[in-house]
This record gives sequence, structure tokens and C-alpha cells, in this order.
Amino acid sequence: MQLPFYKYQGTGNDFVMVDNRQEKFPARDKAYITFLCDRRLGIGADGLILLQDDDAVDFNMVYFNSDGNESTMCGNGGRCLVAFAKQLGIIENTAIFTAIDGLHTATIDANNSVRLQMQDVSEIREKPDYIFLDTGSPHHVQLVHDLETFDVAKEGAKLRYGMYGAKGSNINFVEQKSDKVFRVRTYERGVEDETLSCGTGVTAVALAMYHSKKSVSKSIILQAEGGNLEVEFDPSNGSYNHVFLSGPTELVFKGNVECKN
Repeated sequence: MQLPFYKYQGTGNDFVMVDNRQEKFPARDKAYITFLCDRRLGIGADGLILLQDDDAVDFNMVYFNSDGNESTMCGNGGRCLVAFAKQLGIIENTAIFTAIDGLHTATIDANNSVRLQMQDVSEIREKPDYIFLDTGSPHHVQLVHDLETFDVAKEGAKLRYGMYGAKGSNINFVEQKSDKVFRVRTYERGVEDETLSCGTGVTAVALAMYHSKKSVSKSIILQAEGGNLEVEFDPSNGSYNHVFLSGPTELVFKGNVECKN
């Protein structure tokens, strides 16, 4: 059986998208998902996302890392899924969907730029050398010097396994450019390498930089390796509400691949 797929990217964070409203995709086959995400043997992507029916809202999002494991929320993946839903004719300019971390709303413009509401954040753990918070996925945020030459893969793996154990955390290394502009490079668990961008990661960086008083802006530009994203939020007594992640999405290509079912 041939499996239709779409390949999307959002600031270099790329995903295999599958319309699974008929529930024919073998979601429990980790090896098959890993194959599809393999950049040499398969389609190639940081992750795979299933768009599924939801009786209460527009659709449901199920996200898998490139290692084949179902994972926590992916911000850029959620933005790309909104563009995919528009491509399929499920939505027009607005969306409401469910993901593993709950309900999300989004808007999409004529250029396929998507503004996605992320979950509220009520707990931020600030340590002397880093900040930890969960923005739908767990994130370690750490300021470094000379981010351009920093060995993200090596140092990220050390922290991902050494500090956070088997469950792990995503690791974000940050360099401040101005009050409202920060450069970010992210090591993603599940991919087990640096990715060109991470939506929940840049969201975590924006909140962490405001929380630690590195910025006084409630609208922050994050320069990822694959492009710029914007995070807006409303702070309230140490909590952060109305958190929005905005940026471009792009349909790269579409095709068919042999499905094991």
C-alpha cells in the first residue's frame, strides 16, 4: 500500500506529515517511523506528525521523534501541522486542535506564517548556571559565550544524559544580542543532535530570559540556525500566560512511500 505524505519545515525544523484521519498508519511501528525520518534511507525529518480526527475540535496532533518514540509537544511541528490542515482544506485561517499537552489555538496568514498559542507556564526553576522549565516539552536554558563556535552536539549530549538521565531534556544554548533579541542553538532529545530550530525551545528561552531579567520585553525575537521566530507572552506573578510562538512554515514536497500495512 502506498502512503501519501507531505514534508514541511518551519525555520529548518522539518517534519513528515501524514493525514491519518482514516487511522491506517502503523503508529506502533517504531522502526518504520525511524525509517521514514532517516535522511539517507527514508524521507528525512526531525520528526513525524499524524493529523487525526477529534470530535470536539478541528484535529488532533500526534508527534513522534525521529527515533520512533511518541514524544511531548513540538512547537514548530504544531505550526507546520496548522499549515498542513489548511492544505487539506480542514481549516481556513484559524485552528483549534489537541496535542499531548492539551488544547492549542492558532492563526495562519496568506503567506503560511503561523501564530500558535503554547501552554501557560507556571513554574520556572532558576539555578546559578542555567534555567529549567517545561513549555510542553522540558527545556534546559543556558547562556554561553561565542555561540557560533560552541560544540552544541557534544555539550548538549553531556547535559541531556549526565544531568537529566534516561528521560532527558532538550538543551538550549543562548547568546544575547540585544534586550529583545537572542540567538539560540538547541540539542533535541529524540533526535539526539542539534536541530536547526526548536519551537518549544525558543519559547523556553524567551520566558527564561525575561524571568532572569536579561530582557524587559514581552515580545522577543529568537534567532535559530534555520531562521527567526517570535515569542510573545503576558507575565503575571512569576507565571506566563497567553504565550504565542510565531514564524514561517513551508511545504517542501509531497509524495508517496511504501507503507507496511
